[in-house]
Amino acid sequence: MLGSVSLGTLGLTVGVLLTVVGVVAYAAGNATLNLAGFFYGVPLLLAGLALKAAELKPVPYREVPTPEAIAGRSQATPTQTQIRQDVTRYRYGQEAHLDSTLASLGLSPSAAERPVLVAIAERLTDGAYTLILEFDSPAVPLEVWQSKQAKMQTFFGPNIRVTITDEGHGRVAVALIRE
Repeated sequence: MLGSVSLGTLGLTVGVLLTVVGVVAYAAGNATLNLAGFFYGVPLLLAGLALKAAELKPVPYREVPTPEAIAGRSQATPTQTQIRQDVTRYRYGQEAHLDSTLASLGLSPSAAERPVLVAIAERLTDGAYTLILEFDSPAVPLEVWQSKQAKMQTFFGPNIRVTITDEGHGRVAVALIRE
């Protein structure tokens, strides 16, 4: 629940509100409310700005998960569940979703060439829960992704089969299929 709320926006909203209350209280000569407004409002405003600057938005779903796919989450591996939860919430202090994972797999030669996770999808593949990660990858060709397929299978843990497909226009889909 908390991951679906932008802490930066929340901090900015509350900070601005308290700061405005402090300014109005100052103009009205209310020293206590003025002090509280400034004492809490300005730091919250600055914290909200800092969080907003370091904010990484959640990755959208390419398609709304079907009720069958949602029910299939019960058979998801802990790795699939962790990835889905991590990329669908606000993150702070990271440059991109799964940036350290891509670096570990050798798919991120530099920050400028790093593939960007642009969408996810959930479905059942032959009755098995499948989490699909869609990357915008203009600098890393499909052949490089395919050469890392075996490494991905061991990286994402036991009971996972990885398939890689070309989605066109520089996009690559990585399907993590529960075995």
